[in-house]
Amino acid sequence: MAKKKLVFEDAIKRLDQIVKELEDGQLSLEKSLQLFTEGIEISKFCQESLEDAEKRIYELTKDAKLVDFKDNEM
Repeated sequence: MAKKKLVFEDAIKRLDQIVKELEDGQLSLEKSLQLFTEGIEISKFCQESLEDAEKRIYELTKDAKLVDFKDNEM
């Protein structure tokens, strides 16, 4: 993919496009390998983004006290 700032949602859309193109089976071997390589790179980006989001959520909630709503019904 081009060296621009990726956004998670755009990356997922691009992955979906790549999968559809590869599943279609009408590409040359070389083009298939190029798309596969791009897909792997995007997949790594998405995994890192999800891990970063998980860390941020953890940091925001680690000191929060969770309350069971069932216990607080009036």
